[in-house]
Amino acid sequence: MAFDHAKFLARFIDEAREHCSRLSEGLLNLENSPGDAELLNGLFRSAHTIKGSSRMMKLAGVTELAHRMEDVLDAVRGGSLQAAPAVCDVLFRGLDALGRMLEAMAAGEVSPEAPAELCRELAQTAQPAPEASAPVADTPDTPDSSDKSDKSDKSDKSDKSDKSDRSDSPDSPDSPDSPDGSRPSVATCAAPEAGGAPEKHPAGAKDRPAEYLRINAAKLDDLIKLMGEIVSQHNRYRRDIASLREIERSVTRHLKAVSELSGTDSGNEALAEAGDALQLSLRQAVRGMQDASLLQEHLVGDLQQSSLTLRMQPLSTVFDPLRRTVRDLAREVGKEVDFVVDGGDTELDRKIIDRIGDSLLHMIRNSLDHGLESGEERTAAGKPAKGTISLYAYYDSGCVTISLSDDGKGLSVEKIGQKALAKGLLTESALQSMSRAEVTNLIFLPGFSTSPIITDISGRGVGMDVVRKSVVDELRGSIVIETREGEGTTFLLRLPLNLAVFPLFLLSVGGKICALPATSMVEMLSIRRDEIIDIVNKRAIRLREQIIPVEELSAIVGVEREPRAGCEVTVVVIRDGEEKLGLLVDAIVGREEMVVKSLPQHLKDLRLVSGATIGERDSIINVLHPPEIIRLAREIAQPRQRPHGEAPRQDATVLVVDDSINTRELEQSLLEAYGYKVVTAEDGEDAWLKSRGTRFDLVITDVEMPRLDGFSLTERLRSDPEYGGVPVIIVTSREKVEDKKRGIAVGANAYIVKGAFDQSNLLDTVRSLIG
Repeated sequence: MAFDHAKFLARFIDEAREHCSRLSEGLLNLENSPGDAELLNGLFRSAHTIKGSSRMMKLAGVTELAHRMEDVLDAVRGGSLQAAPAVCDVLFRGLDALGRMLEAMAAGEVSPEAPAELCRELAQTAQPAPEASAPVADTPDTPDSSDKSDKSDKSDKSDKSDKSDRSDSPDSPDSPDSPDGSRPSVATCAAPEAGGAPEKHPAGAKDRPAEYLRINAAKLDDLIKLMGEIVSQHNRYRRDIASLREIERSVTRHLKAVSELSGTDSGNEALAEAGDALQLSLRQAVRGMQDASLLQEHLVGDLQQSSLTLRMQPLSTVFDPLRRTVRDLAREVGKEVDFVVDGGDTELDRKIIDRIGDSLLHMIRNSLDHGLESGEERTAAGKPAKGTISLYAYYDSGCVTISLSDDGKGLSVEKIGQKALAKGLLTESALQSMSRAEVTNLIFLPGFSTSPIITDISGRGVGMDVVRKSVVDELRGSIVIETREGEGTTFLLRLPLNLAVFPLFLLSVGGKICALPATSMVEMLSIRRDEIIDIVNKRAIRLREQIIPVEELSAIVGVEREPRAGCEVTVVVIRDGEEKLGLLVDAIVGREEMVVKSLPQHLKDLRLVSGATIGERDSIINVLHPPEIIRLAREIAQPRQRPHGEAPRQDATVLVVDDSINTRELEQSLLEAYGYKVVTAEDGEDAWLKSRGTRFDLVITDVEMPRLDGFSLTERLRSDPEYGGVPVIIVTSREKVEDKKRGIAVGANAYIVKGAFDQSNLLDTVRSLIG
């Protein structure tokens, strides 16, 4: 029988992704424990398994790359090569390339080729140094020779040191178990790419939904048993229905007999007997149906729960790849960081996990780039030179909370307020009347950032508004910020367990029923009416030493409500970020898990309502949007935001400085297409002369230019009172930390690396700085 390649390809890709994930995690651990023999053996086995499986599948490119990585790991394991950072770096690059090849095959490419230059680099890395004390067999340079040498187990040393590993490794693509003999509990064929950083996925691969899931066998067994119970209960229903039909036939017979004997004593006796028998039969039938209905209710609830758990995945699928991301970003910004992760076994709906990865990445980038101080700053502040970023997850009252914290400098409420004033988002009087929580929540405005400089890592003001939209608007979760200046910041993301049904609290307001997501609820309480106090033009309550404003929910949603007598009132406290608000309601109807439907297209702009669900007697219940409720409850002037789609300032003039005519024309055409006026200069000296006769609203400059470079131009502009407050963006190919620090030192507002340059990158930065 011919080998069915297509039948096993998907299974091979799935298995290889799992081994890539183990390799990524293992290499991260290897950097901290370079002498761990068990860890090295596990890494070697994973690479060996990928090589063997791919060879059976005739995937020459994957085989060659995996074999080169195996050679390096074997050299480290044998002691002829140290697990230095440079060695781990080349292995990580091999892992990234392997991940891209797997994604290419998943997208339909038959057999992608291995990167030749990378394979040569891996082969050179595996070669022993001249002074090495332990001899290691030569590493072949061609795929043919590597295949031949592998058939003879490459070297006597490899064969003797790990013969059992090689013989026990499941080289067959249909092997159900992992190399160490354990069966994975839960996995998805759309596991994150081995490289770890979400942005390294090939185009389109990241957003492609998983075609299937690998389900834990115990979960499937429970579901099958439950289906058996439901089938049995269904048969009981059929018997009960048959009994009711027999009662119906019996009633028909008795009525016929009574009609024939009507008016006689015998007829009256027969009628009484028939009535008694009918009453007894109906009573028994109703009791049986009630019992069956109760049991059916329990079974359906269990079926719903079991079905939902099939789509649940551990958060480790998104947490683990972030370890690699933090490692790479920390090196890029030149900071030492301990990344602590816990709670990866906490499970969430796969659809939620797929959508929170970008949000976590945004926040981690912010923490690394301008949340954590440099080693020198931390030492001067009495902190350890190495910073700490912690990522935790735990179950929380029917929801899941993800905590991301750092021990950096924290958020400065004063700086946030001043930045909002500088950007014209609010007035001085409005700022003075805002609470600390309201000011802190300004970081969620589009384009807002307190970073002193904008880089390709963070600070462009395009992160936290995306996080809020994803977590609060789309997933109906909540975000809470806890920060202390000089000590650090914690973000708490509270999410529903799944997207099939949402936990809702049903409230009665003016005779109407509405709902609030449980993720936004803080607490519910009953207080005396005289406990509500007046503060300036607001009403509030004192709750555990906190002053929380309160408003009538009926007034916010526009429902007429009759004044209620009595001295007790019901308050529901909701939260958005650091802001809390107490809502006065008529009653709390209860808490239910309900399906929430999105609003139809013509109601999408109704921001107060995030969705709708169906209540009793097919009534429609509006699910309210807590951030909008809090916004409407405020009586202060709101930050000015540009409406969606509004054109940029038509009077803004930008000076573009670059010695490359192609770069100048590219940036000029891009900016002019979005309504900005653009003047170009061919180098720093030309730009300086043009700035003498015109005050530009923004300057975009390269660094490497004849006559006057970009750093010197920025420094000269800053010495001119006319240009002291004019934003300057540096766009350059220099990506070293020292260059970025110099950009800050000379007074640049943004620093974009050309390697990370794209149109939205530049436009978002320009809009962030001048609107």
